[in-house]
Amino acid sequence: MFAPRTTPWPLVALFTAGYLAPYLLPTVVGRLGSGLGLSATQAGAVGSALLLSSASAGFALASRVERIGARTLARAGLVLAVAGYGGAALAGSVPAVVAGAVLGGFGSGTATTVAATRIAAEPDPHRASTLGLLGVSALAGAVYLTVPHLGSGHGQPLAAIALTAVAVWPLTGRLPGRAVPAPARHERGSARLPHLRSGLLLAAAMPCWSLVQNSLWGVSGRIGLTQAGLSEAGVGVVFAVALGAGLLGVLGAGALGARLGRALPVGGGTVLIAGCVVVSASATGPGSFAAGEIAWNVFYPVVLSYLIGLAASLDPRGRWAVLVGSASSLGTAAGPLTGSLLSAWAGFPVMGLVLGAGLLVVAVPMTAVALHAGGRPLLPGAVRRRGGTPAAVLAAAGGAAGGAVPPVGAAEQEVVEIAVEVPAGASVQGAYDTAGPRRAGAAPGPGR
Repeated sequence: MFAPRTTPWPLVALFTAGYLAPYLLPTVVGRLGSGLGLSATQAGAVGSALLLSSASAGFALASRVERIGARTLARAGLVLAVAGYGGAALAGSVPAVVAGAVLGGFGSGTATTVAATRIAAEPDPHRASTLGLLGVSALAGAVYLTVPHLGSGHGQPLAAIALTAVAVWPLTGRLPGRAVPAPARHERGSARLPHLRSGLLLAAAMPCWSLVQNSLWGVSGRIGLTQAGLSEAGVGVVFAVALGAGLLGVLGAGALGARLGRALPVGGGTVLIAGCVVVSASATGPGSFAAGEIAWNVFYPVVLSYLIGLAASLDPRGRWAVLVGSASSLGTAAGPLTGSLLSAWAGFPVMGLVLGAGLLVVAVPMTAVALHAGGRPLLPGAVRRRGGTPAAVLAAAGGAAGGAVPPVGAAEQEVVEIAVEVPAGASVQGAYDTAGPRRAGAAPGPGR
């Protein structure tokens, strides 16, 4: 009997609070421009500063979650998010709004770091990250439907992020406190990052992948308003429907699990996203704009969930998950400014072609990592020998390090039959019995 899987709801909620700011980026950037009189490039730069602050939190805290304690660090991040985003929502001057957005971004990054570290330590990191993406997609969709009816100021989306942090606070009591320091000998043995080449390649590719996503996402509101001819309420409806379709994509990824491995969802999904980027950026009417955004938001969280699971599988302590996530945040941070500059220089359609080509290029190294990296499978127990023994049990029986599971290819070895010549006069197979002690002088066989 398998033990029932428990859902890590505190981590799912913390994941949602940390990721909400990037998901609301189009309306945050758009409201900063319309509410504070900023140009498109200036508003994009503020959005980039917010996300860059979030990324810096991940780099600064990736190795300190166990030492400080997940509960303490998560609460500190939520406090910074409430103070930063809440202050920015209430402020009326541009410097105060920028300072609040940067402070809130650091809080979001802190919450995301804790969530990523703890999710990587879960028995099923792919399932936990999928639930987190479901939560943030649903909440962001509700905000997109609500915000256009609450006024035209810059503070509404920022206030929504701050209120989410307040709502998540009570759940942090179920997070673990500071970990007991391990013996020095154990620390030396586990300090080195496993799968170094695969982790570095993934960390180098993820900023480019995220840069493309957020370059389009940061200017999608402007594409809908100026090129597709929609109102702000209409753009909000498209985004809400797109994020709702993204929920279906995440549910599909969760149901699919490891059946197709990681390489096909990561590589093939990235190619599909490239096509959606081109369609969205070149849309000249409500129909084409909605089609591109909806299709894009279906595939984007699917690929992202597999990438999060891939990074988590490289190190059970969660260090690669945080480092890859923080590297991804660097690309995410540069996205709004890059999209604004590209669209101002060459227009939205050319921007889409450039971004789509970049995705096709970066799909190659990410697929290579998904094909060749070891680490834990997406679903524990799914990788089995043909005899039915889980790979984790085999690893433990063979003296492998605790928590280590052999790569998929190592667990699924084909059985090769080798023909052996039998000398003339040799006993037939039935003459052999099971191994075991026999009485002295007893002959082998059933009649001993």
